[in-house]
Amino acid sequence: MFGNIDKSKGYLFSSFSLQDILTEQTQKLRKEVEAFDANRLLNTAPEDLKQYLVEKYYVEPLILRRDDWYADTAEVQVDVRYDSGRFIRDTGRPVYVPGERVDVHVPFEGDSELFYAHANQFSSSPPRAMVSKTDLLFRYDSPSDAPHSDVRSSVERVLNEIEQYLGVQRTMIQIYNQELVNLSEQCIEQRRARLLAQSDRVLALGIPVKRREDAPKTYVVPTVKKKAAPKLPPASTAPFKPEPTWAMDQYEQALRIMQDMALVMERSPGAFKSMNEEALRQHFLVQLNGQFEGKATGETFNMSGKTDILLREADRNVFIAECKFWKGPKAFNEAIDQLLGYATWRDGKTAILVFNRGTDTTTVMNGIDAQVKGHHNFKRVENWPHESGFRYMLRANDDVGRELILTVLVFHVPD
Repeated sequence: MFGNIDKSKGYLFSSFSLQDILTEQTQKLRKEVEAFDANRLLNTAPEDLKQYLVEKYYVEPLILRRDDWYADTAEVQVDVRYDSGRFIRDTGRPVYVPGERVDVHVPFEGDSELFYAHANQFSSSPPRAMVSKTDLLFRYDSPSDAPHSDVRSSVERVLNEIEQYLGVQRTMIQIYNQELVNLSEQCIEQRRARLLAQSDRVLALGIPVKRREDAPKTYVVPTVKKKAAPKLPPASTAPFKPEPTWAMDQYEQALRIMQDMALVMERSPGAFKSMNEEALRQHFLVQLNGQFEGKATGETFNMSGKTDILLREADRNVFIAECKFWKGPKAFNEAIDQLLGYATWRDGKTAILVFNRGTDTTTVMNGIDAQVKGHHNFKRVENWPHESGFRYMLRANDDVGRELILTVLVFHVPD
C-alpha cells in the first residue's frame, strides 16, 4: 500500500512518517472522487459510493497474535570471529564453529509495511526484527560450546517494545479511519452539488449540448496494492437527468401525521374496533389531505397496480404507502413486492402501514425485520430510532443504482 521501503537493516518504525502516509491516502480519495465520470457519479447511490471509498481507503492497524507464536531450530555454522571470549587474531574473515539457530515466529494481522512507519512519537533506537507478509521473525544463532541464552525473555522484551509503538500507531489510524466516513460523504456531496448546479445552468441555456467525443464511456477501478480492491457500485454512465425529489422533512411530516393516528386509535378504541383496511386507510387520507392540500389519494393507479396511498406533487409521485393487516411473514413479503412493483424512479420514499389486531407485537416486529432484511432488494438498515417501526433502504426493481426509502410503521388496532 505504501510503496517500497529499505528493510535490509531490520530497524522497525523508522523508515517513513505514518502521518504523511495517512495524509496521502486522504488526498488520493479526494482525487478519485474528482476523477469519476460525472454521469457515473450522479447515477450511483451516494451511500454505496461512500461505502466503496471507506472500504478502499481504510487502513487496517497491525495486531500481533502473540498467543500463536512458534519456534523452530536448526543446526548451523556460527561465525564467532567477534566473540570476545575467544582469541581470534584475524577478524577479516569468518571463523565458523558448529552451533544452533532458533527462529521465533510471531504472526500478525494488518499491512506489514506499517512496521516501518513511525508515528508522532518514536525513538532513535527502535526495535529490530525481520518482517514477512504474515510473521515477525526473531533469529538467534549460538555456538554449541557457549551457554544457551534466554531466547524467550529476549523475544518478549522486544515484543513489548513493539506493542508500545503499535499502540501509538493504532490511535492515529483509528482517528483516520473514523474520519473516512465524513470525508467520503463530504467529497461526494461537494462534487454532486457542483455537477447538479452545472446541469441546471446548462438546462437554463435552452441549447442542445453535444457529448464530448473524448468523454469516458466506462470507468475502470484502479487496483490497490496488497489489498483486495472493493467493487465500485454498479451504475450507468448514461447522461444523468435531474429528478424531482420530495424533501426529507416533508416525508417525516407525513409519517408523523400517520403516527399521530395511533394516539387517536388508543383514545377511541371503540371507533376502530371493526374497521377493515379500506376504512382505516380513509382516516389516514383525511389527515394527510388536511396537511398536504388535498394531494393524497387512495386506490390511485401507479405503474403495474394500485397503491393504497399516493401523494403527488404536480405530475410527480413523491410518496406511496401500502396499508396491510398483519397476516404473517409471507403476506408481508408480498406487500414489499407489491410496493416495489408500484414504485417508479419518481418514488424515492415509501411506507408500509401494518395494522396489528390480536398478534403479539414482538412477533410482528421480528417478522417484519426478518422479511425486509431477507428480501433480494434489501440494501441496508437506516438509523431511525422508533419503538414501533423500522426504516430500510431498498434498491429499485429496474435500477440497482436507485434507492428507495422504506419506513414500516406498526399500529395496534383494538380487537
